[in-house]
Amino acid sequence: MTPAQAAVPPSVPDPFADRTGWGRDFLLLALATAVWFGAFLGVRPLNNPDEGRYTEIPREMAETGDYVTPRLNGVKYFEKPPLMYWLSALTFKVAGVSEFTARFWNAAFALMGVLLTYAAGRRLYGRTAGWWAAAVLATSLLYYALGQIVLLDMAVAVTISAALFAFMFAMRQPPGARRRWLFIAFYASMAFATLTKGLIGFLLPCAVAFVWVLLFNKWRALWPFYPVIGVLVLLGIAAPWHVLAEQANHSAVKEHDFAWFYFVHEHYLRFTTKIHGRYQPVWFFGPVLLAGLFPWVAFGGQAVRGALAGGWRARHQHAEAWFLVIWIAFITLFFSKSDSKLIPYILPVFPAAAVLIGGYLAGAWRDEKTSVRGLRAGLWVFAGLAAAIAVAAAVAPVPEKYPELSALLLPWRFVLGTVLAGGAVAVVVCLRRERLRGALVAMLVTCAAFYLPTNFIGKAFDTRSAKSLALTLKPMLKAGDAVYCVGTYSQDIPPYLGRLISVVNYQNEMTFGIEAEPEMAAKRFIGKETFIAQWKEPAPAYAFVPKPSLARWQAEGMPCTVLAESARFVLVVNRSPAPSSSP
Repeated sequence: MTPAQAAVPPSVPDPFADRTGWGRDFLLLALATAVWFGAFLGVRPLNNPDEGRYTEIPREMAETGDYVTPRLNGVKYFEKPPLMYWLSALTFKVAGVSEFTARFWNAAFALMGVLLTYAAGRRLYGRTAGWWAAAVLATSLLYYALGQIVLLDMAVAVTISAALFAFMFAMRQPPGARRRWLFIAFYASMAFATLTKGLIGFLLPCAVAFVWVLLFNKWRALWPFYPVIGVLVLLGIAAPWHVLAEQANHSAVKEHDFAWFYFVHEHYLRFTTKIHGRYQPVWFFGPVLLAGLFPWVAFGGQAVRGALAGGWRARHQHAEAWFLVIWIAFITLFFSKSDSKLIPYILPVFPAAAVLIGGYLAGAWRDEKTSVRGLRAGLWVFAGLAAAIAVAAAVAPVPEKYPELSALLLPWRFVLGTVLAGGAVAVVVCLRRERLRGALVAMLVTCAAFYLPTNFIGKAFDTRSAKSLALTLKPMLKAGDAVYCVGTYSQDIPPYLGRLISVVNYQNEMTFGIEAEPEMAAKRFIGKETFIAQWKEPAPAYAFVPKPSLARWQAEGMPCTVLAESARFVLVVNRSPAPSSSP
């Protein structure tokens, strides 16, 4: 228990007292979280490049029935394992391809992460802590944002967290059925994490567990950890696809072989070199973690100090809290060491942070005076940040590349500014009246009211989407018509058209697949000369052309008629307009 909980006087009522069972809590939490993460999944077009890519790969799986070899625009794509592709492909076969179905599994994993965090928080610090841990996780800025986007990071974060929570609670159990099933869950969760994003799925949980066992000298308590059945479970789930993929995609040419590309290029070289062009400084994830935990980062320091009361000398009294801290520190340092860094990589630490903060807030909720100084400080920090962001939302200029958004954003500026300013005022009023519980509730409500409109604002700022052009073109297309994307590859065009397209003078991340099957790829990935020859044929052909290229096309006499345009592309056809039939 946290110091705050230990000091709770019996006279203090607890509205979250344990009067209902786990089942009811899980049902209520699942329903609330499903609405929270699922209500606006379909309001935005697929973002480029990630959402388009991770929608198109399972769309092609569902269409071809090949669940072993992932393909992107028809060519092999082995940058990631297939678990999320499989889930989305099955969903597409049942419910079709849409923004909602594409994002469904990301939101579903976000929901599962919240339920896991509730269970962990409740087991460690009580039911109140479980509810607060779930609320902290669900309303953390980065966790909520990534719950709305088609990426693989949410699934791997949740499965890694499931493995670590299972290990932590297995170590609390004496030998018996419950301990055995928790360890089996540990191994199975690592297997699913490996099938989601590769070897980090088992390397990170095993490393965190090892460091904790080493520092706390838990070697005797580790046994039994069921290594034989565990390895069988891990390999039984994770190994078959890797074996089948190598059998189906083995090549005598090293650079074209699945095993070399997947294990060496996408794991070893990604971590140790700048080959993927995603280098960031070593301190990159510090600000990401602080901003991503908004607004609950205001209580992060207090939560850690409270959970680790007594310091290193008293570590055995707070072994689980130390496990959570090691979890956060090791994964942050691991990705900080990598030469390939992206914001979502840090997501696996969020459930652990939410449990620590939830435990602190539960103690504060039970007895507002126990940790009043730290609680008040965190609330004042939130009020100040909310007021500052409200001012910024009201007066910040719209970037020059979005001039048409000034009028569109005016009502949203008012909404966001009002929500944040109102939340800041509500928190300050509660602080002045010493109603710290009310201030916490105001903080939670402000976050929820602030995040939801951002789904619509994000849609306004998305200038990379080709959705409007693709939907303009789709009813015109016939089976044999050629469609080109010139000089680039807009990842969302194929899923919106429901078909593959030809790509001119562009390879990038599809280089491996193109070089592994050159004869097949040559029909779809073509050079400028081939494209010009095909474009001038009498058969109808359509092209998505970057706007800066249109003037050059017209100057060079390329036959083209503009059908529609977006912020980034122009949709053209290789035919002149039909002559008018009017006299």
